[in-house]
Amino acid sequence: MALYENEIKLKGYVGKDAESFATKNQSICVVFSLATKTGYKDKQTNEWVNHTDWHRIVAFGKPAEYAKVLKKGNYVEVKGELRSTERELEVTKDKKKSKIIIHDWEVRASTVKLVAKPESSRAENLDAEPVTEDDAA
Repeated sequence: MALYENEIKLKGYVGKDAESFATKNQSICVVFSLATKTGYKDKQTNEWVNHTDWHRIVAFGKPAEYAKVLKKGNYVEVKGELRSTERELEVTKDKKKSKIIIHDWEVRASTVKLVAKPESSRAENLDAEPVTEDDAA
């Protein structure tokens, strides 16, 4: 058994068309956003309460070849590892300069594949429905 593991599996809807870039050594890099939804039924109101999370997905090599054709609304499964990046931002307020450190999270994909959309069961579970533009933050 491994001492440390960093493995993530997400299923969700692509938020916008995948963007392809060439790296310095001319390999392909693909970036896209993935929306996942979770929800629960409020016992007091008997209504569904939903929450949408947006994930930045980055793929290199063979997974990037599969990801480069993804379009908004595709239902996909992504496996990979969670990575954080740190960047410094300079903020000016009332003639005072401050530096803040921002941590961004992304998923480095090792597998990207289109999967069949789940059957709609809207009356019981809103998680099965695609994310709309209204859900976007």
